[in-house]
Amino acid sequence: MRDGDRTDVLRRAHDPEAIARRLAGARRQEHVSDAVLGGIDGCITTFAVVCGALGGGFTPLVALVLGFANLVADGFSMAVSRYESIRAQREVVAATRREELDHIARVPEGEREEVRQIFAAKGFRGETLADIVETICADRGRWVETMITEEHGLAAAQPHPGRAAAATFTAFVLVGALPLLPLLLPGGEIARFAASAVIAAATFFAIGMVKSLVLGRPVLRAALLTLATGGSAAVLAYLTGILSRWLLGGG
Repeated sequence: MRDGDRTDVLRRAHDPEAIARRLAGARRQEHVSDAVLGGIDGCITTFAVVCGALGGGFTPLVALVLGFANLVADGFSMAVSRYESIRAQREVVAATRREELDHIARVPEGEREEVRQIFAAKGFRGETLADIVETICADRGRWVETMITEEHGLAAAQPHPGRAAAATFTAFVLVGALPLLPLLLPGGEIARFAASAVIAAATFFAIGMVKSLVLGRPVLRAALLTLATGGSAAVLAYLTGILSRWLLGGG
C-alpha cells in the first residue's frame, strides 16, 4: 500500500465516529485474544501428543485416546487458570479502589497533590494543570479510577472471567480437535499421521493470520511465526517419543 493510500485509510479510521466505535469495541477484542491463544495452545497440545505417539511407536488409536484426554483436561485447566487469573486481578483492583476511597476521605489534599504531581510529570503546567486536577477531583469516582490507572498502573476495567474462560476452553477444544480428526479415518498409519500434520500446519498458519489481525502485526510474518512455534513443539514431542522408546527398551 502506498503511503498516500495508507494515510487516507488512517484518516478515515480516526474520524470521531470511527474512534467512538473502536473504543466501544475495544473490550470485545479481549475475548478474541482469549480464543486465539486458546486455539494455538489446543492445536499444539494435541498435535504434540500425535507426534509423541508416532515417535514412541504407538498406534493412531492410542494417539487418539491420549489426544482427546489431553484436549479436555488441558483445555479445562487452561480455562480455569484464565478464570482465576482474571478473578485475582479484579480483586486487586477492587482492593485498590477501596484503599483509594479511604485515602480520599481521610487525606483529600494529599490525594489531590498526587493527582497534581502525576499530571505535572506528563508536562502539564499552570492553569491547564490546575483545571485538570480540579476536573478529576470534582468527581470521586473519576478521581479513584484515575488513581487506579495512573498511580498503581492497573487496568480499571477487567474482562469478564466467565466469558474469558469460556472463550479459551471453546477455542482450545474445537481447534485442538482438528489434528485428531484424521486419526478417526480408515487407512494406513503413516497416511493418517501425515494428514494430521497437514491439518495442524494449516491450522497454525490460519491462527497466525487471525492473531495478526488482533495484534495488528504483518499477516505473513505472524502466520509463519505461529507455524514455526507449533512445528517446533511437534518436533520436540516426536524426538521425546523416540528417546523415551529407546530408553525404555522399545527399540
